[in-house]
Amino acid sequence: MLQRIQTIWIFLAIVGAISLFVTGQDFSLFGPVPFISVVCVVLAFLGFISILSYSNRKRQILLNRISIYINVLLLGLLAYWLLTLSGGIQFPEKGIEPLFPFISVLCLLIANIFIRKDDRLVKSVDRLR
Repeated sequence: MLQRIQTIWIFLAIVGAISLFVTGQDFSLFGPVPFISVVCVVLAFLGFISILSYSNRKRQILLNRISIYINVLLLGLLAYWLLTLSGGIQFPEKGIEPLFPFISVLCLLIANIFIRKDDRLVKSVDRLR
């Protein structure tokens, strides 16, 4: 059932990853490899797989947890990049890139809450049968 509320939250997390992909520059942390872009594509792919596995709630929670861990690592990497970046009041260079993984983590946590709520509802209905 794609019309559940957790699908909307997972979709918002995907939008956060795509927004980071679009606004993010090629960070020169790991040489010529666009590390942030690759991670954003992986996060979007995990989100789409999570949306499509709506019938298997345990897999959906697992995929969301993996996405949360990757987003937290990405948030730490972007925070490190932001702290080492030069710039100030006269010449601001700092962007809003660390905001997108944070929003994605919040959306995935809320999605996991609603997935667990659905799981409890299905188990309670099975007990009544």
